[in-house]
Amino acid sequence: MTLTSLLLVVLAAFIHAGWNLLAKRAASAGPVFVLAFSLIAWVIYTPWVVWLIWRGGFALSWTGAGVLLASSVLHLGYNLCLQRGYQRADLSVVYPVARGTGPMLSTLAAFVVFREPPTSAGVAGLIAVVGGIVLIATQGNIAAFRRPEGQAGVRWGLATGGFIASYTVTDAMAVKMLGIAPVVLDWVSNLLRVLMLLPMVLANPARARAAMRGHWITALGVGILSPLSYILVLTALTQGAPLSLVAPMREMSMMVGALMGMLILRETVGRWRLIGCAVLIGGVILLSQG
Repeated sequence: MTLTSLLLVVLAAFIHAGWNLLAKRAASAGPVFVLAFSLIAWVIYTPWVVWLIWRGGFALSWTGAGVLLASSVLHLGYNLCLQRGYQRADLSVVYPVARGTGPMLSTLAAFVVFREPPTSAGVAGLIAVVGGIVLIATQGNIAAFRRPEGQAGVRWGLATGGFIASYTVTDAMAVKMLGIAPVVLDWVSNLLRVLMLLPMVLANPARARAAMRGHWITALGVGILSPLSYILVLTALTQGAPLSLVAPMREMSMMVGALMGMLILRETVGRWRLIGCAVLIGGVILLSQG
């Protein structure tokens, strides 16, 4: 992986943690908030897409259209599945299982689908990244996985991780094999997500307006930052960065989120979370050597 690709993924991790910090403040708005920031993102990034089309940098085939549709459905499924998981179980169980399962499955898929040869450093880095994620999220309290709500969290986390792996591989195919520009991929995904969620909002507009009260500025921030973070990751893939390394490296956003929680939200950071950060950093260093 080149230094430029590495820096793109690291920057994406910081931006990803930042927009999640914003989105946390609007958690009560649920799917309506997802619709709001998806619509904002679609509007904001439209001029960029129009410019690409005007330059002739976008030609869509039937295969490309199918991949774009599949990507949009998978991203929507990921958001809804994650939300349901948080309703049924603890964040400390669902999140690490989802974020750990996603890169693991997508890395394995990279070895099988894209024929990317595994390296000892890459495999060791993947294991370290996943281990660091678990330590950061659980703070060493693995017993959480044995409680009934923990078991539900594992099930929903695995399902969410499956969506993460699926859209990661699908999107990598779109940008690496079909040559679809990252911004176009994300723009179409936002548009289709809006169209799929719109009937639910129109069924009760008053409730939707009430849910979004006080959250529009936050939605604007997420609408700008969320696509940007993912576009940077997809750009790294278009530059030849292996999916088997990019997928787990994205999860260093967990480390950034933990640091933001400590510095901005004044959350307590115990020794297990600090150890997890150290393990994750070590994993990222190993991955960069792959």
